[in-house]
Order: sequence, then C-alpha cells, then structure tokens
Amino acid sequence: MTSAAPPTDRRRWFALAIVMTAAFMDLVDVTIVNIAIPSIERDTGASFSSIQWITAGYALAFAAGLITGGRLGDIHGRKRLFLIGVAGFTLASALCGFAANPEMLVASRILQGAAASLMVPQVLSIVHATFPAHERGKVFGLFGAVVGLGAVSGPMLGALLTQWNLFGLEWRPIFLINLPIGVAGLLLGRAFITESKAPRALRLDLVGVALVTLGLLMLVYPLTRGRELGWPLWGYLSMVGSLLVLAVFAVYERHKARRDGSPLVELDLFRVKSFAAGIAVQLTFGVACGIFFLVWTLYMQVGLGWSPLRAGATGIPFSLAVSAAAGISVQKLVPRFGRRVLQAGALLMICGLLLYIWEAGHYGTGINPWQMIPPLLLMGAGMGLIVAPLTDAVLSEVPREHAGSASGLINTTQQMGNALGLALVSVVFFGTVDEDRLKAVPQETGRTFADAFQNSLWWVAGVLAFILLLMVALPARPKQHLEGADDQLDETPAPAPAADAVPAPDAAGRQSPAEQLPEPVA
Repeated sequence: MTSAAPPTDRRRWFALAIVMTAAFMDLVDVTIVNIAIPSIERDTGASFSSIQWITAGYALAFAAGLITGGRLGDIHGRKRLFLIGVAGFTLASALCGFAANPEMLVASRILQGAAASLMVPQVLSIVHATFPAHERGKVFGLFGAVVGLGAVSGPMLGALLTQWNLFGLEWRPIFLINLPIGVAGLLLGRAFITESKAPRALRLDLVGVALVTLGLLMLVYPLTRGRELGWPLWGYLSMVGSLLVLAVFAVYERHKARRDGSPLVELDLFRVKSFAAGIAVQLTFGVACGIFFLVWTLYMQVGLGWSPLRAGATGIPFSLAVSAAAGISVQKLVPRFGRRVLQAGALLMICGLLLYIWEAGHYGTGINPWQMIPPLLLMGAGMGLIVAPLTDAVLSEVPREHAGSASGLINTTQQMGNALGLALVSVVFFGTVDEDRLKAVPQETGRTFADAFQNSLWWVAGVLAFILLLMVALPARPKQHLEGADDQLDETPAPAPAADAVPAPDAAGRQSPAEQLPEPVA
C-alpha cells in the first residue's frame, strides 16, 4: 500500500533534499569522469579499450538495470531500494577511488552503474509518494535546477579535483568525494524518507532481464574489444547473435504479456507511430552523445595537451547553451512550432559540428578555447532544443495508462544508445589512431588525435542527419498542448501532474531522473 506524508509534514522536504542530492551525485559522476579520463590513462597505463570501458561499463550497467530497478522498487519498497542503491554506489565509488589497476577500475565502474540503476529510478517515485499533487510542479522545477547545476559543475569539479592532485591522489578524489555524500544520504534517508510500494506490484520478469542484458553485452563487448583483438570471427558472430537474442526477448515479452500481464517491456507501445519513432531518435541520439563527449575530452587533453581545468572551462558555454535553449523550447517554442523545434535543434547541432570540423582542420593543434565557443554554442543550443521537449513529443500519443512504462523505456533506450556510442569510439576514433606508432613517435599525438576527432565528428553529424529524418514521424504538435486547450474550453479541471513529467536533461544528453520512473501499477 502506498503511503504518503501529509502536506503538513516537514519531513518531506528533508526527504526531497536527500533524493535530489543522490540524483545530483549520479548526474555529476558521468561528466566528472570524462574530464579525468586522460589523467587516469597516464597514471594507470590503461589501454584505449580500458578507457572506453571505464565509461561504457557504467553506461551499460546503468541502462540494463533501469527498468529492473524501478520494478524492484515497486515490489520491495522504494525507500529500501533507494538506500540499497546509495550504499552500493558509495561502496563502488570507494573501490573506484582505490583501484589498483585498470581492470579493477572497470569492474568497479560496472558495479557503480548497477547500483545507480537501483538508486535513480526511486527518486521520483519517492517524490510522487511523498508530495501532494499540487506541490509536484514546484518539485519538478527544483529537479530542473539540479540537472542544470550538474551539467555545469560536473566538468569543472572534475577538472579542479584532478588539477589540485589532493594528497597526491591524482584522479582518485573524483570518486572518493562520493563517500561522505553517500554515507550522509544513507543515515538521513533512513530517518526522513517514508517507505512506499505500488498497491499491486507486478512480478519481476527475470527471464526478460537476462535476455535483454545478454543481448546488449553480446553487441557492445565485441565493438569495444574488436579493434584491440584484431576483429576476430567470434566478435562478428556475437554481434549477429545479439540480434537473435533480442528477437527472442521480443517474442518472450509478448508471451509474458499474454500469460500474466507483467512483461519487462510493454511491446504494444511500439504500435504507436510517434513512440516507435521517438525510441529510434533516443537510441541514435544516445549513440551521437556517447561518441562526442568521450572523443571531445580526449582531443582536448591528450591531442591538444590541455589541462583538465582548461578543458573543463571550455565546456561551460556548451552547458549554458543547453540549459538556456531547453528552458525556452519547452516554455515558448514547442507549444507554437511543435516538432519543427526539434528538427531545428538537429540542424543547429549539425551546423555546429561542421564548423568544429573546419576549425579543427584549419587551426590544427594551435586552436584556442575562445575559437571553440561558436561551434559549442550552436551544438549546445541545438541539444537543448532536442532533449527537453523530446519526451513530451514521444509520449503525446501514448495511452495515459502506459505513460510511466513508456517514459522509463525512453530513458533506458537513450542510455543503451550512449553505451553503444561509447563502444563505437573504438571504430570511429581509435580506429584511426596507431597506438604503437604514437608510443614510438609521441610528437605526432596532437595531429593524430585532431584527425581522429574530425573523423568522429563526421560520424556524429551523419547520425544527427539520420535523426532529422526520423523526426518526421513525430507528431506535428505534442497532443497534450491541444488537450490543454480543450480542457479549458470544457472547463474541466486538469488532472494532477503525472510523476513522469520531466525537466530538461543534462549537457551529456542524459535524461533527468524524472524520466526514470518505473511503470505505474494499476
């Protein structure tokens, strides 16, 4: 039975501060690690493959566990799963911080992603159970501010912690900083968060969890290790086999839905044209983000030899542009222009990428941060026009009773795309880098990384062009805007804000925690 704190209970605001801090910790963790990757590579001697898995392992574990984590919260209690997730995230952060070698760091990052998949889906579920409907709009606004703060502060915090080299620990404080935050979250969460469960929780689809996880690993692992191992035959067989496993997953989910009505993924949602197109947009957009943000960091710090602080500060215009465009798009532009706003965003990002490609070739390794501002502003504004309104556009034609399941699936798909993009870095970036030659002739590193960066941006631009085509299938205008007008004409009170109403994602393209709600159970 779902329990909710009464509106006069001030404990709910303490609970909100606790879950928002946990969400902030997860949002920052991605960007803070990206900025420290070159320092990790130098200190541990990590191979290019290990560098990819430090980021891809987290993203894959996070994506694979999101739906499962949300369902477990429904079944066993959201407070309980939140605290387990925080404890696991804190422990994994300690293991990352004290990792003795790249292999231990990769394993700890995978554990950290798995723990985040238990922690993050509970955040908005707890808010929904704790706050009355009339207060949730204010709460979602606060989450938007947290997302924006995480987008801006993540790279700078990572840069400062790496640059300061606290106690001679090099990059390790970027993980160790989570320890006091996690311990405080555990102690305060036990005291101030109210437990809640779904009234009639569905059973966990263990077979579905196993199939989708296996299918993803069979696809991502060969992509990440293939170049390093010389593209063996088993890698190609594994990637082909992943498609068969995912097909079996789809068949099983339909059988599961008919048998007991508790599939891991509600496949009937894909009968909605706009939803199917939106899922494809999210997947490919995640691929573009996964490629860009990792190769951008490597280009600035390894190729150009910039310090973490200089690289982190260079990304500030991008983050600010994302936040500004996201706010304008949702409040002003989408109600008037509909999907053309998203299409304009894709075009802006493509223009920014083409300008960046030209600048990287024209200025070479002598490029300055201020010269990067124009392409970064274009790309940031374009991303803000896409990520903020995309969920509303995708969900606008989805039946109301499936909105929670659909929003969770959207976010999971985007995270899977991110993991796939990180794996593809092996092909589009490191595929043009001769690691042995750079060890023999290190002075060629700058030019080599600049060329690899340009090659990667062409791939990202191609992915965005494909996204532009997919957006044609989105609704011309989100349906809820039209329904809002009808509601006013009918003078019918509008329904309470749904728990899956979401603020804008962060600059890395990740959706905010509000999108990660588990499916509501009738």
